[in-house]
Order: sequence, then C-alpha cells, then structure tokens
Amino acid sequence: MDRRTVIKNLALIIGGAALLPACSQDKAKSKVALKNIDISADQEQLIGEVSETIIPKTTTPGAKDLLLHLFVLKMVDDCYKKEDQQAFVAGGSHFADAVQKQYGKTFDQLDAKTRELFLLDIEKEIQAEMLEAAKRDSATVPRFVGKYSAETRKFYSMVKRQTINGYTNSKYFMTNIVVYELVPGRYNARFPYKLKQAV
Repeated sequence: MDRRTVIKNLALIIGGAALLPACSQDKAKSKVALKNIDISADQEQLIGEVSETIIPKTTTPGAKDLLLHLFVLKMVDDCYKKEDQQAFVAGGSHFADAVQKQYGKTFDQLDAKTRELFLLDIEKEIQAEMLEAAKRDSATVPRFVGKYSAETRKFYSMVKRQTINGYTNSKYFMTNIVVYELVPGRYNARFPYKLKQAV
C-alpha cells in the first residue's frame, strides 16, 4: 500500500471520528445553546406550548412560528441572576406537575381552551399575591399561600414576560404591526393648510 492512500484513509478516519459525536448527539437536549441552565427537549416543548398559548397563531404568526420559546430560554440564560435561573428550571417542573395533577395529562395534551383557563388561573393567583404583598406592611398579614407553588407562578411570569418582550421586539412585529419611520418622518408637499389673517 502506498503512503498517499494510507494518509488519505487516516484523514477520513480522523474526520469521521470528529464528526461521530455530532451525529450521535443526545436528541433530548434543547435546540438552543445555553451556558447557565440545563433544559431538556421536553422542557423546551413545554415553554413553547405556554408561549403559544399566550400568543397563539391566528391570521398572524404565533409564538412558536417566531421561535419565541427559544428567545425566552436565551434571555433567562443570559440576563437573569443565578437564583432566578434555578427558580425558572425548578418552576418548569412544578408547572408540569401541577398540570399533571389537575388534569392527568401533560400541558401539550390539553386543548387550547383548557390551556388558556389553566394559565388564567395562575394569572389570578399572581394578581392576588401582588395585592397581598402591597398590604404586607403590617406583620399581621400572613405570607401568600395559593393553589400553585411560588415556583410555578414565577416560571409562568418569566415565560409570559419574555414571550411578550420577544414578540414586541421581533422582526415581524416591527415591520408589520408597528411600522417604524425615522424622525422627522416623511415630507408631504400637499399637506392642507390655512392662511392666518394678520391681526
């Protein structure tokens, strides 16, 4: 066997060995590269379904069409404190458990109306907690205890906030819903005006 063939085969083997880990990558991992939080594909799907329930697809694209669930993950991974990131990951599990306990199904198995009612129920608890927190100046007001855990409420709040943030900053929203014009705006040479009489 000549030396060129050996070197060529060796290059193919090394290239194949380098490519093999990428091919056999764990399919259960998130689609977006995260540095600080560890999210599985199931958790990513849950965030996608919650985002889609908040901004559903109608005549306009929904949250999943605009990949807002990936935006939520990236924002939590890059912009939140470590304790908030941990609360987010734990909250996702609490959220999934609450759905399973209440309906005996996963969130993505629920119909759209039931998903919406579930999120509105959490929303009501968040509002009640905020109202109670405003009254908590005195030591007599007890700490808020609701049907859903504090982690579930925090998870939902973070997903909702970043879904709306992602939507209002998306290319679709900025080019189709809010059409941005540079200041001072366009020149209109035919704008109607009236001459004022001198006093």
